[in-house]
Amino acid sequence: MSVHVLILRAPGINRDGDAAMACELAGASAERVHVNRIADGAVRLRDYAMLIIPGGFSYGDHLGAGKLLAVDLAHRMGDQLRDFVADGRPVIGICNGFQVLVRAGVLPGNAGPPAVTLTDNRSGRFECRWVRLQADPQSRCIFTRGIERSIEVPVAHGEGRIALDNDDTLTNLRASGQVALRYVGDDGVPVTYPANPNGSVDNIAGICNAQGNVLGLMPHPENAIRPQQHPRWTREPLRESGDGLAIFRNAVEYAKTM
Repeated sequence: MSVHVLILRAPGINRDGDAAMACELAGASAERVHVNRIADGAVRLRDYAMLIIPGGFSYGDHLGAGKLLAVDLAHRMGDQLRDFVADGRPVIGICNGFQVLVRAGVLPGNAGPPAVTLTDNRSGRFECRWVRLQADPQSRCIFTRGIERSIEVPVAHGEGRIALDNDDTLTNLRASGQVALRYVGDDGVPVTYPANPNGSVDNIAGICNAQGNVLGLMPHPENAIRPQQHPRWTREPLRESGDGLAIFRNAVEYAKTM
């Protein structure tokens, strides 16, 4: 069964080509589509099995990181996106795409006023380097199923710190299995800066919705799909693939069951 993926494009998006390559290596076909083509009806979201909102600086991050593209999602293609998510189809927002999903109210997806936001890194600067992540074994996230060992992928962001309105929100995210990924150290234990590059609460790197089919994360798995992308690839035994590819393979395999 062929899985056809829509990769959303907008001014300032710059990781759409990387996301397309990740999908193709994972066994899917990918099409990069401008948001205006969906908004005006030329392309229907329901004709695709999966949606990716890639990283970059959508609309130059004017009025806030991801804010203007979030308005597009909420008001120009809101009904299509709500149906897509409710149908259980996989959606992933990476870096700026994560910011978009949060600001559009898609993540964490719970009713009520916004309880989660993404704000400036505690370091006060843009952080760009490789980090180590651990999937939460209790998570409902379909993208991280079966990922038991820690994985290494790069980050590149200035506004990636997950902040919550209160402690109850963190308790609820944990209880509902919505914490998908955390920053960890080499031995898998909790960390502080710089292993946690932005200061996110509970070292959270990514969250999903309660259904588990929508994932938002700040790190870039699409830039860790080939072993040669890792900075230590010449000094370590060559892996079959980059660590980030598992996230896309999981999504593609899940989409085949829809």
